[in-house]
Amino acid sequence: MPIFILSIIIQISLVIHIVKTGRNTTWVWIVVLLPLAGSIAYLIVEVLPELLNTRSGRQARRALEQKINPNKEVKAAIHQFKLSDSIENTLKLANELYQKQAYAEAKELYAKSLTGIYAHAPDIMHGLAKTEFALGNFATTKKLLDELIQHNPDFKNPDAHLLYARTLDALEDYAGANEEYEALHKYFAGPDADYYYAQMQQKQGNTIKAVELLNAIIDKAELQGSHYKSLHKDYLKKAKNNLKELEGR
Repeated sequence: MPIFILSIIIQISLVIHIVKTGRNTTWVWIVVLLPLAGSIAYLIVEVLPELLNTRSGRQARRALEQKINPNKEVKAAIHQFKLSDSIENTLKLANELYQKQAYAEAKELYAKSLTGIYAHAPDIMHGLAKTEFALGNFATTKKLLDELIQHNPDFKNPDAHLLYARTLDALEDYAGANEEYEALHKYFAGPDADYYYAQMQQKQGNTIKAVELLNAIIDKAELQGSHYKSLHKDYLKKAKNNLKELEGR
């Protein structure tokens, strides 16, 4: 398609967009009289900020920022920590290090934070338990989570509950893990719990139960729609691949 015709199509599309969205009609003249510069200006000034303010736009912006400067958040957290090692800054840095899979460093900061009035703070204990699990210290993880509930009986956190189930699974306490996974199956919002439950069932040779759980994950995603699928795409992909493997046997 000739560039001239493509330019006309873009101009017409932008003019329609300006009118339909109720923009200042001055933009019509800018786009018409300055085809290239006017179109670019309109997209940058009017359209781009609107796109970036949507959920998908914000996700795309974060993804782009991660590619351009993957260590931006952790560098900012380190800078704030150096200025002041307050509990807030310490935990911010610990969380960022955990996300970067720097588990040993994150563990040190979480452990440092469990002092004084924060000695049994549930969120910090959960953070420390996550690092211990990631480091393969499953017995320590269980001990921490048991103490967390002992000191905070009203603490309710689906992710901590899932971590406990996975810990029992890793310790080969399958009866205990099965009980926790069954409870999670009834209320956990995402596919994570059922995916790990299916993995445990498969490990024990319970293929029928594993297939049932994996199918439930996929069926739920179809009912929930595109946002749910986008949010949990990694686990959905794993579930589908795992299901193909099991059904292909």
